[in-house]
Amino acid sequence: MNPIVQMIVFFCFAVPAVVGSVLAAWYPWARYLGRIGTGLMMLVGGAGVNASFLIAGATYVDFADEAKFGWVTRAWRAVVPANPVFYIALLIVFEAVVGILILSGGGPTRIGLLAAIAFHLGLGVFFTWFLTYYAAVMIVSMVLLLRAEWGREPAPVLRIRRHRLA
Repeated sequence: MNPIVQMIVFFCFAVPAVVGSVLAAWYPWARYLGRIGTGLMMLVGGAGVNASFLIAGATYVDFADEAKFGWVTRAWRAVVPANPVFYIALLIVFEAVVGILILSGGGPTRIGLLAAIAFHLGLGVFFTWFLTYYAAVMIVSMVLLLRAEWGREPAPVLRIRRHRLA
């Protein structure tokens, strides 16, 4: 996939995710915008983009070359190039599951947001400066969204009423 297309895909979802997440504490519609943007960013912008790279034959050998720590680059080169299809497939599955969890609402959304925050912490700490800035913005927005998700009122319990025939 063309890097320009990759950036468009990420920012089509990242911008609504950030805007929705920042406003989620005050506006119910913003919580849904943040949830949809963040979920689709993980599902399409993460899993979809990585799947397209894998299908196109990307080896991911040089992904960690710009890492901030030399041991990250060495570890990446020691592990991933040996079986890139397996490791990137695991990444794709993880990102897809996290995206689906975030889109699901309720408890699954909270679990998905926690997983996405942990994932972005890894991106920000270990890889390129662009990913550090991107991850920092996304972590702040996901924490705000998680706070709004936790602060919302619980859904009413569905009560089944039985009719009595006299």
